[in-house]
Amino acid sequence: MDEYIFLLKNSAIFAGVKEDEILTMLHCLNAVKASKKKDSYILRAGEHTDSMGMLLSGSALIVQEDIWGHRNIMTKINPGDTFAESFAASKTAALNISVIASEDCEILWMDVNRILAVCPSACEHHNLIIRNLVATLAQKVLLFNEKITHMSKRTTREKLLSYLSAQAQKTGKVSFTIPFNRQELADYLSVDRRAMS
Repeated sequence: MDEYIFLLKNSAIFAGVKEDEILTMLHCLNAVKASKKKDSYILRAGEHTDSMGMLLSGSALIVQEDIWGHRNIMTKINPGDTFAESFAASKTAALNISVIASEDCEILWMDVNRILAVCPSACEHHNLIIRNLVATLAQKVLLFNEKITHMSKRTTREKLLSYLSAQAQKTGKVSFTIPFNRQELADYLSVDRRAMS
């Protein structure tokens, strides 16, 4: 895990935790590294998980798929981003999303129950990770609220303008790069790609 220590130290979940404490915490959290190839499922809808994932390398899409194969991209995740936290913390909830590798990935799996159960020594870095997890979940709620704002627009044009306007505000520039290709952006906004283009 030493090759990923800089990424871990700068991730939202380990923000404020020292390098040596991160390595100790990884052992405490039963952290396991796994690899997935491009276009393979990291998690599938309907499954249960007691671990949250953190992307160490590559990228992945969090998607909802219906029975007819239509997909709605919820978000794109990059190295340092976490996923499936809320499903892992809810012991009975089945995933209603799938996580698909959009390129070859390395994933770090961490047992959420080990995060939420304070260790006997009640170490400060453990308490910090709990606060970071809550902050991460709050940030995801805000991102999904933003997506709902875009999708609540009535026309494809309004949805696209809402999304692009939000991106311009985030970057503070009128010229910026978005994280999606055309099909992914259409899936994110739940619109027909041809109509959007």
